[in-house]
Amino acid sequence: MKKSLLLFVTAIFMTATIFAQGKNQMKSVKLNSGYKMPLAGFGTWSLSDAEAENCTYEAIKAGCRLIDTAKYYGTERGVGRGIRRAIAEGLVTREEIFVTSKVTPWGYPNYDKAISECNEAIGLGYIDLMLVHQQGSDEKKLYEAMERSVQKGIVRSLGISNYYTERDVKRVLSFAKTKPCVIQNENHIFYQNNALRDWCKTEGIVIESYYPLGGRGHTKDSLNNKSILEIAKSHKKTAAQIILRWHLQAGFIAIPGSANAAHIRENCAVWDFELSADEMKRIGELDTGRRYENW
Repeated sequence: MKKSLLLFVTAIFMTATIFAQGKNQMKSVKLNSGYKMPLAGFGTWSLSDAEAENCTYEAIKAGCRLIDTAKYYGTERGVGRGIRRAIAEGLVTREEIFVTSKVTPWGYPNYDKAISECNEAIGLGYIDLMLVHQQGSDEKKLYEAMERSVQKGIVRSLGISNYYTERDVKRVLSFAKTKPCVIQNENHIFYQNNALRDWCKTEGIVIESYYPLGGRGHTKDSLNNKSILEIAKSHKKTAAQIILRWHLQAGFIAIPGSANAAHIRENCAVWDFELSADEMKRIGELDTGRRYENW
């Protein structure tokens, strides 16, 4: 199959996956590990542990089933408490929740132990997705430990984060016995990195967007954009909802973060409308090719 045709078929498949279950439900994509991952979630970067607990609980109440944390964030225990609280109240089962955590490829003498500590801190029996948090000197050693964690049953799927080029990803593929399922990167309307997204589709790897609204300190740039505001007005939606809907229709997973319960509910309510092809094109033209962070 020619590359252009393969990309078209993949895009159609992902669109069908997004809309297959009807409106107002959290949708998912099947990873190359065989597990399903929700397409919209909640991120806990920059929250305190207590905030992570309460906000995770609020996100689950709002319908969110994907929760993102990391060893570096210091929110793993709070995330675990928030999820267990929701489970205890009968809002969800463990199987309905998808938890992601990450470990940096430096600073740990024993990566198997570091991953086990993540699992123990979250306290849910297993981690759905474990990521190499950033590129680093020990990325191969860490990835091999992650592969062992899958064999042990404490992690289900593997991925990487902050890998922005085909060359960087191929370096991981050169030593990975288990192909990454997900690449979590900075992606927003001003940095869309379509080249990596399209190449990853051919490899069966999904791109997940952190900072989907621009990230701490930059959200105003996105939410006050003239094109976004005009599209939001036409749909009677907020700017944030338009941007998150763009991520989902463009083939990204999105994990916005917030300490505000109203904003959390707003960010989860993106399944009852659809952007037109012209609106998607208009947002696509906002791409500047520049990231806010340099890690």
